[in-house]
Amino acid sequence: MADSMHTTPQLAGLRERANARLSPDTQPNLKRGGAKDALAVLHQLASSPDTAADALAVLHELQVHQVELDLQAEELHASRSELESALRRQLELYDHLPVGSFTIDRALIVQELNLTGARMLGIERDEAFGWPLESFLVPSSARALRQLVSRAVSGDRNASATLQLAGKAGKVTLVQGHVSADPSGDGVFVVLAAWGGPHVT
Repeated sequence: MADSMHTTPQLAGLRERANARLSPDTQPNLKRGGAKDALAVLHQLASSPDTAADALAVLHELQVHQVELDLQAEELHASRSELESALRRQLELYDHLPVGSFTIDRALIVQELNLTGARMLGIERDEAFGWPLESFLVPSSARALRQLVSRAVSGDRNASATLQLAGKAGKVTLVQGHVSADPSGDGVFVVLAAWGGPHVT
């Protein structure tokens, strides 16, 4: 039925009559009422024997389209719920990885980190944002980190080295650092894993 409706001259005539019913006085109300007013005009046309068949066909098509939109909305809502649930699981996994995970910019400023990373630095997570990651390393390791970042940005996928975290009261913790460039932006990923010496608690 829908295919024939798109080609029938009656449909074009019906639309012309519907437009004629929408006088300049009713146009502002239509803009405010939207689909509700348009359907009211369609119902009026359906009450006339001359236009009833085509008007009812158009009305049926609109109703089917509305049902399709409702089903799409339900599917989108379900998909959004699934994505939000998956995101929560990924964030939970990220926070509790057994390694410190950081996102820094090319100036080595911390943009993101997980809870393990914050514990490695000996501070609360919120305190780390805006600080250069190198400030938590002994000077030689800070220089090594800058070199690793430079290598990673240049395309080296094996930019890694043993680094020394400078903890409180002069405590030094050895970690294995691996650096890689963020393929979707200007950020740099840094992973720090405990490597011998004192363990992070």
